Amino acid sequence: MASWCCGSVPLLVSVFLAITTLALGGNFYQDFDNLFGDVRVDIKDGGQSMTLTMDQYSGSGIGSKNEYLFGRFDMQIKLVPGNSAGTVTAFYLSSQGANHDEIDIEFLGNLTGDPYLLSTNIYADGVGGREMQYYLWFDPTEDFHTYTIDWNPHRIVILVDDIPIRVMLNRETIGVPFPTNRPMRMYTTLWNGDAWATRWGAVKLDLSYAPFVASFRNFNADACIANEGGASCKGFNGGRATGLTEEKKSEMQRVLSKWVVYDYCRDFRRYSHGLPYECRRENLLDQIE
Repeated sequence: MASWCCGSVPLLVSVFLAITTLALGGNFYQDFDNLFGDVRVDIKDGGQSMTLTMDQYSGSGIGSKNEYLFGRFDMQIKLVPGNSAGTVTAFYLSSQGANHDEIDIEFLGNLTGDPYLLSTNIYADGVGGREMQYYLWFDPTEDFHTYTIDWNPHRIVILVDDIPIRVMLNRETIGVPFPTNRPMRMYTTLWNGDAWATRWGAVKLDLSYAPFVASFRNFNADACIANEGGASCKGFNGGRATGLTEEKKSEMQRVLSKWVVYDYCRDFRRYSHGLPYECRRENLLDQIE
């Protein structure tokens, strides 16, 4: 616990700050505000589960009451079944302002029988364009699966059913922005993204299949609440789980070898004048250290 102490703050005060800024567990009633959609946000089971609905009038979404600076965020999700083309179901962290930080998990709907795309992106200091997209090795509409954002000052890990599918290391030493300073809220939304979501907008939302419903349960945040503790968040999770075990590295390699659909670091058409700095051969690091 001593590593959480800041400056000359006594140890007992440091421990108190660490405890008061730690969010454990989660409840949709207590921890979130309704952002849009009114009754289309349906919270059940005493706050342990929720559905979001989109119809011809509106989508729906919630945002966390607290702002967090580092932590692990888990959500069990069952996606919109059937013809979900044009829908976007999102589970993400984001700060506010023009130079915002953001860590995205978005599910891009598709025609019946075609697979969903799981799309990830990371913004830092307002700079995004770091998309990686995947097919899943299961049907995400048949049952709940756990999707995770694990964020600390050293790296971001995105996991599916505790299998890492993406690691982004903090590369600020070579000038690559990384989200370390701006507290972020957690958002869960279901909305109409048919301008781009399905085959880059070629397939539009078919409202004859409405209402579209996605289900959520067992949200959990092992995270530092920034608006209650301030500087104590800077050390949160800083020395824990900064890397992956050999088993997790192997699991991630299998995902990368088989299920990646798009990787911005391999998009030579988009970056015809040169890949982003962190993607260039001379700057590559083992992304699963």
